[in-house]
Amino acid sequence: MGGNTLGKIFKITSFGESHGDVIGIIIDGIPAGLEIKLELIQKELNKRKPGQSKISTSRNEPDIVKILSGVFKNKTTGAPICLIIKNKDTKSSKYEKYKNLLRPSHVDYSALKRYGGNSDYRGSGRFSGRITAGIVMAGAIAKLILKEFKIDIFAYTKSIGDIVDNQNYNLDTLYEIEKQREMSIVRCLDANKSKNMIEVIENAKKENDSVGGIIKCIVKNVPPGLGSPIFEGLESNLSKAIFSIGSIKGIEFGAGFNSTKMKGSQHNDPWIIKKGKIETVKNDSGGIIGGISIGMPIEFQIAVKPTASIGQEQKTVDINKLEESVLTLTGRHDPCIVPRAVIVVEAMTAIVILDQLLYEGKIPLIINSKEKN
Repeated sequence: MGGNTLGKIFKITSFGESHGDVIGIIIDGIPAGLEIKLELIQKELNKRKPGQSKISTSRNEPDIVKILSGVFKNKTTGAPICLIIKNKDTKSSKYEKYKNLLRPSHVDYSALKRYGGNSDYRGSGRFSGRITAGIVMAGAIAKLILKEFKIDIFAYTKSIGDIVDNQNYNLDTLYEIEKQREMSIVRCLDANKSKNMIEVIENAKKENDSVGGIIKCIVKNVPPGLGSPIFEGLESNLSKAIFSIGSIKGIEFGAGFNSTKMKGSQHNDPWIIKKGKIETVKNDSGGIIGGISIGMPIEFQIAVKPTASIGQEQKTVDINKLEESVLTLTGRHDPCIVPRAVIVVEAMTAIVILDQLLYEGKIPLIINSKEKN
């Protein structure tokens, strides 16, 4: 199928299908001796798994992580690490009656033209959001390593539908903010906005419809000088990885599209010295200039489209009869994937940042535990 591997040093390979036996990830490039805390991987998976709340899909998957290789006595061996979760609650039969009908805004037609009808169509197969469970597992390990170097990644729901949280939050208290985020089933930091967002999702669900939103992501303590111009820019590598997450339709760094409404005098970030370090007064550049980090927090926002699977009648084409038809989808679907995607965005960001740091030698390829003989 191609396109299943990402990274240069911290290299990941995704495998599995939505209704296959397992979903998994292979991670290569981790040295021997790193302590792997299975409970931390499981904790991240639990944030992403289906059936969490009244606004997510009712698919009931335990998503219990299992390590098949690369870890012995809770430490890495230096061999590739293989992590899997098993698919339990698949219910594939309903996809048989839809297999000849092109679901609007789904991959059915593009996959047909690319793979000649050979790809697994059950639950969208390789194109399913379920694949992101592997990304979350790899991201949990990447986060574990990044924490050794005090690099923190935090994402949250900024908007759902027309409800927007425009507050600026104190990034010095990320731990407290994360606890605040996890108290909301939509992963919004503002309690009142959270209630409004839930209402928007519930209304869409009642109408057999769906809704999208915006996720904001912040990365703290990335050292200046990370990234290269032209084809290896930090923005370029982050953007490619983020667009590998299904349903992402846009990304902007710093002021992003709002910068088109500014003058240079408004958008430019003046340089200052603060506590002996070079910083900028504000951060409309999003922590990256010329594709290279400047030491300020890396900040970007992601546009997530409404879930393509909805229960309303829609026009389509029957590819078997080659004639126009109508389709009404049934089944278990998220009316909004934004809250679960927040965790995936964090994971993918961690993978890219760690790989870039290792590739450029900004952090040593070392372990976080002392060698014992």
